[in-house]
Amino acid sequence: MLNGEKKIARPLRWAMIGGGRTSQVGYKHRTGALRDNTAFQLIAGAFDIDAERGKEFGVNIGVDENRCYPDYRTMFTEEAKREDGIEVVTIATPNGTHYEITKAALNAGLHVICEKPLFFTVEEGEEVKELAEKQGKIVGVTYGYSGNQMVLQMRAMIEQGKIGEIRVVDLQYTHGFNATDQGEKTSAAQKWRVDPKVAGPSFVLGDLSTHTYYMSELIMPEMKIKKLLCDRQSFVGTRAPLEDNAFVMMHYENGAVGRLWTSSINAGCMDGQRIRIVGTKASLEWWDSKPNQLKYEVQGEPAQTLIRAMPYMDETCNADERLGALHQEGLSEAWANIYLKFAVAIDAKNRGDEDTLKSLVYPDIDAGIQGIRWIENCVRSADNGGVWVEFETKKLVQA
Repeated sequence: MLNGEKKIARPLRWAMIGGGRTSQVGYKHRTGALRDNTAFQLIAGAFDIDAERGKEFGVNIGVDENRCYPDYRTMFTEEAKREDGIEVVTIATPNGTHYEITKAALNAGLHVICEKPLFFTVEEGEEVKELAEKQGKIVGVTYGYSGNQMVLQMRAMIEQGKIGEIRVVDLQYTHGFNATDQGEKTSAAQKWRVDPKVAGPSFVLGDLSTHTYYMSELIMPEMKIKKLLCDRQSFVGTRAPLEDNAFVMMHYENGAVGRLWTSSINAGCMDGQRIRIVGTKASLEWWDSKPNQLKYEVQGEPAQTLIRAMPYMDETCNADERLGALHQEGLSEAWANIYLKFAVAIDAKNRGDEDTLKSLVYPDIDAGIQGIRWIENCVRSADNGGVWVEFETKKLVQA
């Protein structure tokens, strides 16, 4: 159980780029990072493309006005002059800016925590990974949902053979908030998400499905996709060529099959992220609207609902619980869990503790690169007419 006691010697000096007043994600980052005040302290930021608005916002959340900067380059330069300068930065800006800002941060000697999708191409990801290794720094990716403890419970049960050999993987992340184009007309944050120059080659595949895809990898680390087929649509025509709905079929190397549905035009759906793993003995199913529960259905036995924080749960699951079984946890706690792991990873990297880094399960640079690879393969399949493509290469596969 987590109770706020320190996991590292002292809080890391932390700054944000983006995440200001008009951001859809900034508050999630701050509540996650600052839930355990022994992990991070927010001491600086370049919070907004509008420098004055960003400075006003920073002061309003308690940052010294002299450390509210007009842009990230100025922040890096000025903070490097201070003995108490920043050590780690979160990038909570539109997708198209991640690559350049991450490189600049690493070159400034900073650890990086970045929004997803990480970059536009696998080549960019591999370049940044090499730079991070050269600089001795961590790059983490904020797949926030992956901090839910039940995801680790699923991983443990699969490792223990509780469901047998995996046969079917059924993934979904859908909602209905973009069923019309109203969001693009009223929200700057939504408008850039459907602009290919800023968002990249996808909308919901990158914005939604990368969360669920990463969690499936976390849950089933030994399962590798062999090939996939993607069919994507732009039901709101002004979003083309970016999709607001997509279906992906997957074949795994062990013979299992999978499907994923991702959509922002699932009208009436408030929250549709589900993961179901079907094995030869039993099935597991988790729904993020009921994050404290995990369905465990053994063939021929009554269905079970496992509850977070109970003593029958695996120790890897209960190690991240915060409030006890009687009290509901959710997305805020999930974000706090991954931010705490980022802090532990950064501290271990600073100390040269490779054993801790190898044993720590968190969304790192490799997870970010794999998310890019997922998007690239889906887009390539869809843009070639919905054909099967080998997952690790660009070679088309005959149906």
